Amino acid sequence: MFWRGVWGYLPANIVQGVVGFLAIFIFTRLLTPEDFGRYALAFSIVTLCHVAVFSWLEAAMARFWAAQQAGADMAAHFASIYRTAFILIAGFIPVAAVLLWFAPIDPLFKAAIGAGLLGSPARCLAKLAQERFRAAGEVSRSAMLDMATTIGGLCIGVAFALCGAGGAAPLAGLGLAPLAALPFILPGELKQAKSGVVDPARLKSYAAYGYPIAASLTLALVLASTDRFLLALFMDEAAVGAYHAGYSIANRTLDVLFLWLGAAGQPALVMALERGGLEKLKIAAREQASTFFLIGFPAAAGVALVAKPLGEVMIGESLRVAAAQVTPWVALSALLYGLTAYYFGQAFTLGRKTKLLLVAMSVPAFGNVVLNFILIPRFGVVGAAWSTAISFGLGMLATMLLGRKVVPLPVPWEPLIRCGVATGIMAVAVWSLPAIGGLPELILDASVGGIVYAAVALTINAAGVRDIALGLLQKFRAREAAA
Repeated sequence: MFWRGVWGYLPANIVQGVVGFLAIFIFTRLLTPEDFGRYALAFSIVTLCHVAVFSWLEAAMARFWAAQQAGADMAAHFASIYRTAFILIAGFIPVAAVLLWFAPIDPLFKAAIGAGLLGSPARCLAKLAQERFRAAGEVSRSAMLDMATTIGGLCIGVAFALCGAGGAAPLAGLGLAPLAALPFILPGELKQAKSGVVDPARLKSYAAYGYPIAASLTLALVLASTDRFLLALFMDEAAVGAYHAGYSIANRTLDVLFLWLGAAGQPALVMALERGGLEKLKIAAREQASTFFLIGFPAAAGVALVAKPLGEVMIGESLRVAAAQVTPWVALSALLYGLTAYYFGQAFTLGRKTKLLLVAMSVPAFGNVVLNFILIPRFGVVGAAWSTAISFGLGMLATMLLGRKVVPLPVPWEPLIRCGVATGIMAVAVWSLPAIGGLPELILDASVGGIVYAAVALTINAAGVRDIALGLLQKFRAREAAA
């Protein structure tokens, strides 16, 4: 199931990566540094609100679908989740509108937040459907929905930006794209809830499972957004825009990779545990961790190594110098968070001990606030990047230690060391190349780095990649012979 999902979700994640880079390229040019900073701050607030209200239902859909029996049990599952979602939406919209109306903030900032909050209900309903597709192994439907909303969101956001919507433009796209997709997906999902009844006991167990996840995600968002608000406090919105631009380049690259692997990995781990027990889970977990190392290590190192030419190509001139300074540190942060959220943190969801996930995430969240207060006034945007990297490192250690008490997920040390060696050799090769600047340097560094890493990884069989390649080659030759 894991590898079927990996290959099935590949097109969607390519689209995610391309659109993510296009968004940075376009919006850092269409928006002023101040508007881009307002968008970054508004995006953090909107995401926090969405997570606090809706994410527990999304987590319950992802985790509990596989445990349902066909018929009345499954219908009750859908009815409980969707009818609760509509109740939450009915309360969310007026409460958000009233709070925003009376908020003593800049009107342009208020418009950006409002655009994002209005789109949260549609994003929740689309996410519920996508989580169900993923849990059921309907890879193509999940991938198609993801690609449609991603591309649509960018196009709509660009249109609003061209019309002068400022920092609200990208957030309008994020809300309107899933809204346009709902007529195609929601009727089929609601049909499965038609004969079901809301089960209070079921909802209570879903809430006990999902709310700690939502709270831990909130803490993760605090980790990722505290620096922006403190930069606005100690510096200005232009500094927030520069930081967010550099953060987005590095984080988006790694986040897309881990989302890709996690989209396939999390349902596979749940299925392995539910239907094969701990032994099957450990086999699946070792395979996934090795794949994370094989792909994540060179990706993080590569982004850090090409920070300057990547910024010259992707980011508007007014933001690129400061952005390039933070990119390497954010790449490290994204790698640490990816391993935490998409591998080691799965111990709590698999064992249904999500309250411990909240405990684990409180460690880096608290540390991040303290470090930002210390480092931002002295070092500016670079201090914010240092704080984030250190905090995510603390978060991974806390998650590993607490997770071993719930469901001990293995650390495959041999693949880790081999992938680390291959990444180190790649880094030395790229570091020795001439700094010619811009797109030529980016192409040169990426090409040489990719070739060197692939050659070394195959030579030393990092994460079993040579065995996989030989197996694929044998299958190809067998098909050719059969034809």
